[in-house]
Amino acid sequence: MAGNLTEEEEGQMSEEMQAVLESFQSNTNAFFLVTMGMIIFFMQCGFAFLEAGAVRSKNTTNILIKNMLDVFIGGIAYWLVGFALAFGSGNGFCGTTLWAATGVADERLAFWFFQFVFAATSATIVSGSMAERCAFHAYLIYSVVLTALVYPVVCHWAWSDDGWLTEAYGSGYQDFAGSGVVHLTGGVAGLVGAVILGPRHGRFGSEGQTIRGHSLPLAALGGFILLFGFLGFNGGSQASISEPGDAGAVAHAIVNTVISGCFGGVTVLLVYRSGLFGKPSTWSFLMALNGALTAMVAICAGCNVMPQWASAVTGVIAGCVFLGVHVLLPRLGVDDPLDAVGVHMGGGLWGLVAVALFQRGGIVYGGSAKVLAWNLAGALAVIAWAGGVSAIMFGTLRLLGWLRVPLEMEIQGMDILKHGEPAYPAESWEELQYKNGAKFEPNTTPHTNTALPPNMSAPVSWQPYHHQFPPPQYPGMYWSLPDPHRPRPLPHHPKKNGLSPSESSPAHPVHRNC
Repeated sequence: MAGNLTEEEEGQMSEEMQAVLESFQSNTNAFFLVTMGMIIFFMQCGFAFLEAGAVRSKNTTNILIKNMLDVFIGGIAYWLVGFALAFGSGNGFCGTTLWAATGVADERLAFWFFQFVFAATSATIVSGSMAERCAFHAYLIYSVVLTALVYPVVCHWAWSDDGWLTEAYGSGYQDFAGSGVVHLTGGVAGLVGAVILGPRHGRFGSEGQTIRGHSLPLAALGGFILLFGFLGFNGGSQASISEPGDAGAVAHAIVNTVISGCFGGVTVLLVYRSGLFGKPSTWSFLMALNGALTAMVAICAGCNVMPQWASAVTGVIAGCVFLGVHVLLPRLGVDDPLDAVGVHMGGGLWGLVAVALFQRGGIVYGGSAKVLAWNLAGALAVIAWAGGVSAIMFGTLRLLGWLRVPLEMEIQGMDILKHGEPAYPAESWEELQYKNGAKFEPNTTPHTNTALPPNMSAPVSWQPYHHQFPPPQYPGMYWSLPDPHRPRPLPHHPKKNGLSPSESSPAHPVHRNC
C-alpha cells in the first residue's frame, strides 16, 4: 500500500509521524517530571515526621503545621515571584519575566511543579534548625523570603539559561541535583537563624543538657521517607526520560545515591560506636540515619557523573563531615535540634568538592581543577547571599522582638498555648482497663492513683516504674505542673505515690523533659 503513495503523501506522512513522536517525547518527559516531583513532594511528609519525632511532645503540632505551611506558603510565593526570579529571562543575577507563571505553557508547568518541590525542600531545612523556640509569625515571614527570594536567585545562578554560574558565562560550576543550590542554601539559612535565635532554654549553661526528641519511631518513619524521596530527587534531576541515554543516566544517579547513603550511614554508625568523637559508644539509630542523609545530600552534585566507587568514598567522607559538625556546633553554643546544619550545609559543601574530585575526568583522574574552582566560588556566593539575607531578616526580627516566643511559652510548649491542639491530648489517655472493678461509672474514681494523669486511674499499688528502676528525680509528674488550660492542679500525695515532699512540690514550674 505504501508503494501507491505519492512522494507528497509520503512526505506528509513522515511529518505526521515526526509530530506524533515529538508529542510522545514531550508527554513522556512531562509525565516523568510530574511523577518524580510527586515523590519529592512526599519528602515533606518525611521532614514532618522526622522533625515531629525529634522535638518534645509539647511542640509536635507546632512543627507539623510549619512543615505543612512550607508547602502552602511556598506554593503561593513560588508561583507569584519565585519561579520568575529563578527561570525567567533576565540577567546573570535573576530573572525578570514569568511573574505568577504568566506565559508558561501547559507543558512547561510540569517543570514548574518539579522546581517548586525543590524550593519547598530548601525552605523546610530551616524549620528544623530553629525548632521549639521560633515565633510563628517569624516563621511565616522567613518562609516567604526563602521561597520567593533567597532560593530562586541561587537557582537562577546555576540552573537557568543565563545565570552567572552557567555555561553561558563560561562557568564550570557543576551541581546536578542541588548539593549547593538546594542544601547549602537551606543549611546556611538554618545556621544563621539558629545563631541569631539562640539555643533552647536549658540546652546550654551550667545546668545545660541534651534535649531529646519524644518519638524515635516518628523520626524513623520520616527518615525512611526521606531516603526514598532522595531517589526521586537525584534521579529526577535528569529532567528528561525520552532522549537517548536518559534511562541510563537516571539509573546511574539513583544507584550512586543508594551507594553513597549506605556508606554514609554505616560509617557514622561505626565511628560513633567507637567513641572517636567523644560521644557515648552506642549503636545510634538517629546518628546512622543522619549519616545516610548527609551522604545523599553530598552525592547530589555528582551522582550522574561519578563512578560507583567514588560514590562510596563520597558517602564515607560525608559521614565524617556530619560527625564533625555534630560535635562542633554545641561547643560553639549553637543549638540545632535536627542536626540540619551538619546534614545539609556540611553535606552540601562536601558534595561540591567531591564532584570536582571524583567525576570522570576530574582531579583524581588528572583532570583540570576548573570545576573545583567554580564550585568553591559558587559555594562562597551561596554562603554570602543566603547568609547575608538571612542575617538581615533574622536580625531585624530579633530587634523587633518578633523572632522568639516568650520563655513561659517555650517552657509550657506551643501546641496548647499557640495552636490549641495538643498532639497527645489528655482525653486520649482514658484507659478503662486501669479502673478498679468491672463496673465503672463516669466521674467516680474511688481509688485514684496519683502516679497517673488526672483522667486515669489504677490501683494505688501500681506505679509507672519497676521497683528495680526507680523514677528519675524529676520535680513532679508533668501533668501536675501549672497549665492555664487545666481547671485544677492535681493534688499531691507524697505518702501514696512514693514521692518525697520536695519532689511533690516542684520549685521550678517546668518539667525538664516535657
